[in-house]
Amino acid sequence: MIKRSSLLSPLILLVSLFSLGACGNPPAEDLPVPKPLYRDPVYDGAADPVVIYNREQEEWFMFYTNRRAADTTLNGFEWVHGTRIGIAASDDGVNWSYRDTADIDFRLKDYTHWAPEVIEHEGLYHMYLTYVPGIFQEWRHPRDILHLTSENLVNWKYESTLELASDRVIDACVFRLPDGSWRMWYNNERAGKAMFYADSEDLYHWEDKGRVQIDRARGGEGPKVFQWHGKYWMITDVWSGLALYTSDDLLNWTHIPGNLLEAPGQGEDDKVMGGHADVLIHNDRAFLYYFTHPGRREGADPNDLFEQRRSSLQVVELFYEDGRLVCDRDAPLRIRLGKPE
Repeated sequence: MIKRSSLLSPLILLVSLFSLGACGNPPAEDLPVPKPLYRDPVYDGAADPVVIYNREQEEWFMFYTNRRAADTTLNGFEWVHGTRIGIAASDDGVNWSYRDTADIDFRLKDYTHWAPEVIEHEGLYHMYLTYVPGIFQEWRHPRDILHLTSENLVNWKYESTLELASDRVIDACVFRLPDGSWRMWYNNERAGKAMFYADSEDLYHWEDKGRVQIDRARGGEGPKVFQWHGKYWMITDVWSGLALYTSDDLLNWTHIPGNLLEAPGQGEDDKVMGGHADVLIHNDRAFLYYFTHPGRREGADPNDLFEQRRSSLQVVELFYEDGRLVCDRDAPLRIRLGKPE
């Protein structure tokens, strides 16, 4: 006869081994987030961040517009022109280091790259990039949105220049609709900087649909659309913080009063309003990446061109409260970004 204790022993051993393994590999602790999160070491003009995971290198990449803040010899608005998109990398989402610029095979003699939108679909990365065909001292020049693809997030192949509502369009945001197709929101500068949108079945061919239906007659740029807590949200930069909207159908948008990041914070390089943001949903937490112009604060010297022009990247956690999103940019924040599901 087999004793009952001999039947239980292998089971007990298995449970014990599993418990030891679990105890021996506890999850890594979150890390305190510095302020600022990142400054570009080349031109000190990082802005318009977008964060995505590089599956090949198993790192997080942060793409950003880089303006030439450190070159105070430039005239007018030449300092916001003439650069490629910067890339910073991190294995934890907290400690970021400069990696390179995006290698984009679409350039004229003088050119400007702004405000990238980067997504992944079926193993291929897609970038929708604002392209300015030159370096200019003022704003009145054409701008297009280009479609590029990449297998490694560094080398980008030109696919097309999108035919949208005008010859002055910037700041694409792309989101997948419930039926599997795609929608792009962007800023049409010819229409008083209003939001417009276009639809696509395959990310390559886009049909412009006109003006976005928003119950607020105000322009804005840098739209970011995402889904969280069972709602669709849009955040736009309205030059006094970030306006917040919600929608049930991704067509009609309702404004929620009270701009995010309008009131200055207290942290290093964070004592001014926040601008042009990205939102990353990670393990049910939402993180808002944004940029600041630290030198544009009360009491600063308006003639100090470097301080007036330089910009820093920051991050704050979003929370859902009473039907809206809120954040506290002065609250201590701890993050560790792991491999996304």
